[in-house]
Amino acid sequence: MRIVIIGGVAGGMSTAARIRRLDESAEIIVLERGEYVSFANCGLPYHVGDEITDRSDLVLHTPGSLRDSLNLDVRVLNEVVSVNAAGQEVIVRDVLTGVESKISYDALVLATGAEPIVPNIVGVELPQVRTLRTVPDAERLRGFIDRGATRAVVVGAGFIGIEVVEAFVNRGLDVTLVELAAQVLPALDADMATMVEDELRRHGVHVNTGVAVTAIEPTGRGSEVSVLLTDDRRVLADVVLLGVGVRPASSLAVDAGLKISERGAIIVDQTQRTSDRHIWAVGDATQVVDAITGLPSVVPLAGPANRQGRMAANAICGRPSASKPVMGTAIVRVFDLTAAVTGLTSRGLDRAGITHHVVHLHPNDHAGYYPGAEALHLAVMFGTDGRLLGAQAVGASGVDKRIDVLATAIRAQMTMSDVAELELAYAPPFGSAKDPVNMAGFIAENVLDGTTTQWHGQDIGSYDAATHLLVDVRSAKEFCTGHLPAAINIPHTELRERLSELVTQANGRQVWVYCASGFRSYLAHRVLAGHGIDSATLDGGLQTLRAVAPQLLLEGCAPSLQLVS
Repeated sequence: MRIVIIGGVAGGMSTAARIRRLDESAEIIVLERGEYVSFANCGLPYHVGDEITDRSDLVLHTPGSLRDSLNLDVRVLNEVVSVNAAGQEVIVRDVLTGVESKISYDALVLATGAEPIVPNIVGVELPQVRTLRTVPDAERLRGFIDRGATRAVVVGAGFIGIEVVEAFVNRGLDVTLVELAAQVLPALDADMATMVEDELRRHGVHVNTGVAVTAIEPTGRGSEVSVLLTDDRRVLADVVLLGVGVRPASSLAVDAGLKISERGAIIVDQTQRTSDRHIWAVGDATQVVDAITGLPSVVPLAGPANRQGRMAANAICGRPSASKPVMGTAIVRVFDLTAAVTGLTSRGLDRAGITHHVVHLHPNDHAGYYPGAEALHLAVMFGTDGRLLGAQAVGASGVDKRIDVLATAIRAQMTMSDVAELELAYAPPFGSAKDPVNMAGFIAENVLDGTTTQWHGQDIGSYDAATHLLVDVRSAKEFCTGHLPAAINIPHTELRERLSELVTQANGRQVWVYCASGFRSYLAHRVLAGHGIDSATLDGGLQTLRAVAPQLLLEGCAPSLQLVS
């Protein structure tokens, strides 16, 4: 049997390697139009930033090493220009000579990946404007820096854009980041992404959200270009990186008459087979199933691509197995912070029409009494039935561990009660006896069974003093550092002895309590509930609310707003 695989890297090479392990007699031909068939494309930004100094470290295998270890016929600089599905053959052009030839197949695998989205604006064809998908792309970006570039504009604040921003800053460039959305990292909810934006600014990045690039023009001064934004500002740069996203590279599939989704992705079944019984497709070019909604989606990530390659190989070799829905688990380092996500965000759940709860918490990454403990910011989304639907985390340490645990819990379709009972490794340098993951489960259980009534940061916009009383339960000293307008201050430790005053002030209104992170206000909420007082606690406390509405905090004390004992 002859299997032809178009494209290497994650999906194509995982397919080829798995087929060989299952079938020693198969003839496996891998066709790659670029120079590198197996390289770590996720490591490209770190090569640009000089953390991975040697380009060869990114090259995982060569045609020679793949021939020796797996008996694969790997042909680089061979571009497939068309697929004749009826005749079961591909037309291949030698990139160096232009000579075309035909190769027949018994099974064909499309691993064509994704291609960068290049916006239709003036100047994108300039040599200073680049994308980052291949090793040569990374080398070109390094070349700009090596030749003296000092200023860069990065268009797009997604994962790749953020990684390149960090790389440029680490190489000493002055960096401007431009993002059309109202926040950086649109894959996160706004209240979590704000912490990432703060970290970017802390490292000198000029962050511009809610704007787009309309043109890129040479200035006539050497290689300098002027980047024009929709707010009519101009930013000067020596290099511009386009990181606005990618789209499925599915033109071969279209020409072959395969079924394609509205988003341009190749439609496959659970074995990765396309609408043609002899053709499979894997990786970024394919349509996947969203694990939360069950709806079609496109998730260009290396992990799913590798697993899909394995599924396609199994099917081709007569051992069909089913690809799983995709959760979109992803992580990015942002200087001294890490941000990660799995499942759907609250915004994504709203778009899908899925009723859900959200809890925010800010525990330490490990036991507070052990040196070096730092805050870990966690947001967890779950359904009214208690099923875990998504999670996000931002922090200096421990983010990957928690998101991986929660991603596993989503895959296992766990409820928040299951999450609360997870038995996780604990020693003071690594975690707490009540791990942040368990704590999220505890809080969720309280919300679901009515032990806790929450109010959320976005509710402050509809706050009405006629129906609600705001009570800050932090210490008087903390209150004076900044508090919400109209809030009165009763420390939670004084609440029981001052209940009569609070009842008088509330006068039948629901009491909204808040503190710094949500823990003390939860304690206050339970005290009030125990005395029959209608109350709610601010989800995530001021740490979460500040992220979405910093303008609501007042500096200093307002004695007239405080209760007098």
